[in-house]
Amino acid sequence: MAIEVGGQAPDFELRDQHGTPVKLSEHRGKKIVLIFYPFAFSGVCGSELDAVRDEFVADLPEDVKVLTISVDSIFAHRAWADQKGYTFSLLSDFWPHGQVARAYGVFDDEKGCAGRGTFVIDGEGVVRWRVMNPISRARDVAEYHKVLAELP
Repeated sequence: MAIEVGGQAPDFELRDQHGTPVKLSEHRGKKIVLIFYPFAFSGVCGSELDAVRDEFVADLPEDVKVLTISVDSIFAHRAWADQKGYTFSLLSDFWPHGQVARAYGVFDDEKGCAGRGTFVIDGEGVVRWRVMNPISRARDVAEYHKVLAELP
């Protein structure tokens, strides 16, 4: 079941590309842009996260945090982050396989990966915006700026 706008974002704890635990609820008070993507080292995912790195993260106010999630291992995330210069969190939903993606309603059982879902969560943990794109189609990071500008 997909998480709806106005609903509470399911809390989770996953490890980032450095093996550090990251818990969603520890970021209360900040706006979170939560980006699910299918796989590291894939073409569309790479172009999307490059756009996040180049066109989004650099301009963010301090009260906004970007968290990205895929079913890849922390080791794949570390190699990818090092290769591409990603400084934002790449979280591993590796085991139990896709548990967080399932909680958000974006896991694709047929492909065994997260779909291309994005959630903007306010400082109280409430989902204020969500979008789901087909796996083959990249998201537009300009939308993130627009949505964040409309939040109090």
